[in-house]
Amino acid sequence: MTRLGLADIGIVTPIGIGKQEVAAALFSGRRGFVARGDLVPGQTVHVGEVAAMLPSAPPELSSLSSRNSRMMLAALAQISEAVRHAARKFGRDRIAVIMGTSTSGIAEGEIAYRAVSRNGAWPADFQYTQQENGALAEFAARVLGISGPAYTVATACSSSGKAFASARRLINAGLADAAVVGGADSLCQTTVCGFAALELISAGLCNPFSRNRDGINVGEAAAAFLVTPDPARVELVGIGESSDAHHLTAPDPDGRGALMAMTAALADAALAPSDVTYVNLHGTGTPLNDAVEARSVHALFGPHVPCSSTKAMTGHTLGAAAACEAAFLWLALNPEYNSVGRLPPHLWDGDADSSIPSLALTGVGARLPEHARQAPMLSNSFAFGGSNVSLVLARGETN
Repeated sequence: MTRLGLADIGIVTPIGIGKQEVAAALFSGRRGFVARGDLVPGQTVHVGEVAAMLPSAPPELSSLSSRNSRMMLAALAQISEAVRHAARKFGRDRIAVIMGTSTSGIAEGEIAYRAVSRNGAWPADFQYTQQENGALAEFAARVLGISGPAYTVATACSSSGKAFASARRLINAGLADAAVVGGADSLCQTTVCGFAALELISAGLCNPFSRNRDGINVGEAAAAFLVTPDPARVELVGIGESSDAHHLTAPDPDGRGALMAMTAALADAALAPSDVTYVNLHGTGTPLNDAVEARSVHALFGPHVPCSSTKAMTGHTLGAAAACEAAFLWLALNPEYNSVGRLPPHLWDGDADSSIPSLALTGVGARLPEHARQAPMLSNSFAFGGSNVSLVLARGETN
């Protein structure tokens, strides 16, 4: 087990920007959905949209500028002072930048393609690099002035969780002393239409683990962490990965890959299932995903560990989901933002599905046990192709 301090976070979500705003929305159960009629032809869908004005990219980074990178820019601004401190301590060449995304700036490519179809010419401000997956890590490294290893992980919905694992491997191998880790994914037609073609989009608002669940809402978000070997108020204590490769888009119905990732994360953290105080569920709201996860979580933890899916507030933020939801755990564990130990609530219609094992889904106002000192929490992210990751966060000794 290698504990890593999560010194600071930056977060941009449909329910707010910044630690204070997001914490207030998260623990009160505020939703961040809007209805959009321009993403799927002939259909209005609800999506988790970041409503705030985003900062402009520096002119010298225009070739990497996209809504995706500008969301990350807003997240990086929140940790910039902590990164400067780390750079003075470790050196700028000893800090890695590992990011996760699934579609990067493909929305800019969509806009450009519509323009060339209409006018016969590509827009003057469009550059192919804006939509490359690797652009996100390069953009973040250049914004922060960091020259250590920098690359992007793209494993669909587990991307930014896998980024934590990659960063830890670099630190353990002596290739970096610290890392900026995170992920971003922005709304685009490619993603939303793709899920619609798979008949996975909810007709209304997603309803995870309900008998009436009918699909996902796609969302957008960005989150960034400064990860160091130094103790911190919140620490990353365990990582579990699996790749069951059951199917291109469907999860293993037996949940073996999900169970393998969670079990590996607990073993890595030297924890028993009974030590875990809360599970942030992958909880997309699709019939099969929720059924598989319910069976896996119930098999490992039983029916009593508090659980919730925060995607009912933000939508499924895809490549950013693992980092975004790890940030939710960071807020839940940090007494500066959660002095009374509140847990993220599970928003749904309350109509349980009797065909799947029951889980202890949290309501608004649910809290950690008073005796929970380090309060380990686990977060799941399960992706297309069976690429799974579970992260365990806990309070550090500095609390």
